[in-house]
Amino acid sequence: MRTRYLLIPLLGMAACAPKRINEEPILQTGDRVETADATIQSTRADMGRTSREGTRQRDAVAATALSTCAPEICAAIAKGEVAIGMTEFQVLAATRTTEAAWQTRDAGEATVMVAADRSLAPRDANGEVALVQLRNGHVATYSYNEAQGVRVVTNASEATTAGRASALAENLLREGDDLIARGEFDMGLSRYDRAQVLRPGDAQIDYRIATVLDKQLRPIEALVRYQLFLHRLEIEKIQATGQAYGNLAAAIAHAKERIIILEKQAK
Repeated sequence: MRTRYLLIPLLGMAACAPKRINEEPILQTGDRVETADATIQSTRADMGRTSREGTRQRDAVAATALSTCAPEICAAIAKGEVAIGMTEFQVLAATRTTEAAWQTRDAGEATVMVAADRSLAPRDANGEVALVQLRNGHVATYSYNEAQGVRVVTNASEATTAGRASALAENLLREGDDLIARGEFDMGLSRYDRAQVLRPGDAQIDYRIATVLDKQLRPIEALVRYQLFLHRLEIEKIQATGQAYGNLAAAIAHAKERIIILEKQAK
């Protein structure tokens, strides 16, 4: 019995003892680790060849694009901007890319160009190009990926700074409308305020802001906005032109009604 009690601790100690695994050493005494310099040099050489080939291809594309372009298209290529009326080669030149950067799909008279790799999407001077559509070999529309969504350019005026600001304001207004519909008034109001910075003379933005302030029971601010809305519209001209402003009739009537009510509340 005493022997059995002595064996139990010995067995426990044996179970806890470290196990030894005899493995062959990776390096023997006197061995030397091979240097990585040769691999690094080879990789650098490959990268250099790839870079030079890419430059050569882009230079060839630019030469082809500039050989037949109209003055305004040549100017856009020089500035690195996609433009309405460009050919496919001119789009490549404007974005400083080659055919490898794009997936191109032809469908009769139409051609669609999109990025071959979204993480390496082509860019021009104005931003990341999402899609280019050509009709009969010339750019009809193109679009950019932007923080507020996709901005589509269908004519030269939309490609200007003012056109871009107007498109961004439109996206902000849509976001604001959606937020207000969900009852998120403060966030919606923020979108309207930002849109008005981009479109300072848009009376309908004043009306949107006024209605939100009204719903938030902020009568003094709402009153000012309603009045500003009517002032911007120049009521006399609206009444003179009649039907041209018919779509604003309900907003005008509502603004006038709320002004009367809010002015009484402010007294």
